[in-house]
Amino acid sequence: MNLPRTATPTPPAAETLAAIDMGSNSFRLEIAQLHRGQYRRQVYLKETVRLGAGLDEQSMLTEEAMQRGLQCLQRFAAQLIEFPPTQVRAVATQTLREARNRNIFLERAQLALGYPIEVISGREEARLIYAGVARLQSSTAPRLVIDIGGRSTEMILGSGRKPLRAESFQVGSVSLSLRYFPDGEFTAEAFRAAQVAAGAELEEALTLFARAQSRPTWIDALGSSGTVGAVSQILAASGVSDGSITLDGLRWCIKQCLSAGHSSRLNLPGLKEDRRAVVAGGLCILYTLLTHFDIDTLLPTKGALRQGVIFDLSERLEAAQQDLARGHDMRDQSVHAMQTRFGVDLQQAQRVQRMALVLHGQLSPRAARERQRELSWAASLHEIGMMISHHDHHRHTAYVLAHVDAPGFSQNQLRRLGDLALGQRGGLRKLEPQFGDEDLLWQLLALRLAVIKCHARSAVDEGAIRIRRTGRQITVAMDKHWASAHPRALYLMQEELEAWRRLNGVLDLQLNA
Repeated sequence: MNLPRTATPTPPAAETLAAIDMGSNSFRLEIAQLHRGQYRRQVYLKETVRLGAGLDEQSMLTEEAMQRGLQCLQRFAAQLIEFPPTQVRAVATQTLREARNRNIFLERAQLALGYPIEVISGREEARLIYAGVARLQSSTAPRLVIDIGGRSTEMILGSGRKPLRAESFQVGSVSLSLRYFPDGEFTAEAFRAAQVAAGAELEEALTLFARAQSRPTWIDALGSSGTVGAVSQILAASGVSDGSITLDGLRWCIKQCLSAGHSSRLNLPGLKEDRRAVVAGGLCILYTLLTHFDIDTLLPTKGALRQGVIFDLSERLEAAQQDLARGHDMRDQSVHAMQTRFGVDLQQAQRVQRMALVLHGQLSPRAARERQRELSWAASLHEIGMMISHHDHHRHTAYVLAHVDAPGFSQNQLRRLGDLALGQRGGLRKLEPQFGDEDLLWQLLALRLAVIKCHARSAVDEGAIRIRRTGRQITVAMDKHWASAHPRALYLMQEELEAWRRLNGVLDLQLNA
């Protein structure tokens, strides 16, 4: 869905990529060029949107908050004219993970931006943050990376470019400030209560990220993104430190807040206006982290979510160009890991995958590569629910895919894979509302027919079934000799025709056998 074009500038070079980070406090746009491993920023825009402050008590985004986000995205869109969709990736984080009306906002937001928007899980956000830090500030030493956002805090333990452990916790500078400093008033009691609340939310992280004394699990502690950067700037501009964050520095900041008494009277060197309303919540989270995790010094670092998105997008494009079965695209590795974890019959998965892609090519010969890959992944994983139960395994598969954390995948895409898995067999009314999306329709039909064709779980003749499509009129031709030798497949195909006929005109499916 592209915006109307008012100019025809030269399209960007293939190695120029754009990332949009739709955070709970700020939206950011970064355009950069990756050339022979070197990262060169070309454009960076940041706007304080406070989307997270627009969640009401029912976890619904207010219209006012939506409008702030939409207006920002329209301004970002002006910077992306002529960028092809393959070179842009927009991700949304905790606020849209929580918002119950997020689909309404996403539909409007995608129209405003002109590109798809992915809602990513907390763990995926943490993984991408580490990718940005690891590439822009390389080190072989084990380290702890912390990113305090508006409504969540990500913690990652890693070594080199590899994240060893990545988690997300639902406490951030915006949410904590709204709860304990709602009117901007600073009191010692509010600071203590906020620190207790932050400690309770981060308590489960203690066993995951504790700094072991005998053999340290991490040596350096690095802070990424907004809150850490803001506090670091305050400390450096005030001459308290060189920008490093320590407990003494945090105590000094809290003391200044208490002396001011109110956010409107807080006048600290280096404090930007957009941070004034949320600085107290950020200070409480930082103080809790340093005390609970035995962090002597937290160093601000290069790299953040938006750079990680660009590096990850670059790897996806490289994998697509090389057509690697399990290349640099993290999603391929995640699919393989899930197949192993759930004991998938790999031979059957490969049969269904190959057959589905052949049929999909006949139904939608000009389908985008990403749609082909989604079908491939859905076919590879369509039986993971069998580990739970053979009965209704498609429903178990759909549930797992809709709720699993799979590195590289957004929540949107996992739900799409879940829909395909749910629709692989049985009645179709459960997915009827989604059939306005023709891409999903052809993916689903190809998968259902492939499952029927491969039902015997033995070698298949991929040429024994062919499809001809004119609009939504589909003719399935089965080789007569093959059909007579496989009466079960013919029976299932006739049942398939009946299933589509019951949908009253979604498809005109006919069988020629």
